[in-house]
Amino acid sequence: MILKVNYSSSIFAAVFGLICFFLLDIRGVIPYVFLIYAFINLINTLLYQQHNNLVLTYNLTSILSMIGAIVITIYSGGIQSPFIFVLAIVVFAGYVTTKVFGQLYLIINLAVLTILFLYDTGDFKISGNTVPLESRNWFAFLSAVFAVYLLGGVFGKNLLRAHHKLYKSRNEIQERIEEKETLLKEVHHRVKNNLQTVSSLLSLQSRAIADEKISNIIKSSQNRVVSMAMVHEMLYKRDDYLSKIELKPYVKELCDYLVRSVKGSNNSVKVDLDIDDHKLSIDTVIPLGLIINETITNALKYGITEGHDGEVHVSVHKIGDNRFAMYLGDNGIGYPEDISPRTSNSLGLKLIYNLARQLRGTISRDYDKKGTYYRIEFEEIVEEFNSVD
Repeated sequence: MILKVNYSSSIFAAVFGLICFFLLDIRGVIPYVFLIYAFINLINTLLYQQHNNLVLTYNLTSILSMIGAIVITIYSGGIQSPFIFVLAIVVFAGYVTTKVFGQLYLIINLAVLTILFLYDTGDFKISGNTVPLESRNWFAFLSAVFAVYLLGGVFGKNLLRAHHKLYKSRNEIQERIEEKETLLKEVHHRVKNNLQTVSSLLSLQSRAIADEKISNIIKSSQNRVVSMAMVHEMLYKRDDYLSKIELKPYVKELCDYLVRSVKGSNNSVKVDLDIDDHKLSIDTVIPLGLIINETITNALKYGITEGHDGEVHVSVHKIGDNRFAMYLGDNGIGYPEDISPRTSNSLGLKLIYNLARQLRGTISRDYDKKGTYYRIEFEEIVEEFNSVD
């Protein structure tokens, strides 16, 4: 758009200068300024093909336009010159490109107007009005035509064309986003269905095995699969395009499922949640859900014994820019302090510590409270995928 404005203003300025010289009988500075501006601005526009720096081309044009308009204004009546309104076009052109340039040229041209006013009210004069008296109406008319043509015929038309292109591009981008969102939801939906199928197969397999120990191992694997399936189900149900999980509803749904799965529907286990409204990435929530799954499952199986009311507690709070602290456990019987991932063959215990490291976090056990409590500090993980060209 700037290049089209430059070409148009150069041609129109050259025509205006020739009209002033041959038809309006204006001699001296005014016609020469028009012609010099037209020539230099045309060269400036052609040089863009060499350096491809649009900001440089625009700023040179704006400076040339401002200097030319000031000189013509001084020699055609000062503050009362009809050509003074061209300065407003320079400001308008600045705002068309960027807000910064618009504000810059607005301040400069307001200062120029103030100086022109003080110049006209002062005693010092560079020159009087060089436009002949009989040509001033025509000069005022052509100045208005020049300003209106640049503002409407050039800027307005090109802005409208640019607006239509942007509007069309925006609609195309929006359609692509909606298409990708639909595809992404479909992916999460299919992953969730596949994981639920795996969960159902594991459930059927556990029922068909008489060995209770092996059956419990399969049941634990089923719970791990369900904890991952819930993540994809929540992403599938989201209305926005963000691949973020609302942590509190997810943890609540997971804990309720685990309590029903291990203790049955009629249980006296209380789930106490203290979780802020956080939305975390899928790469963070899946290992976090697996940690919660292992901890709560162990608590329900071994910590909270039958016939006793139990409580499961999970709290998550932000402690830094990208750091979080999770405190979780139960008020059951706990397990000895000398048991650790190194001394135990428990897969669940090893998973808890390994997943904490996967979240670039640290894990410690709180021995001051009854039962088993862990404090895990972790950070949100966002995996970046590089496309293969």
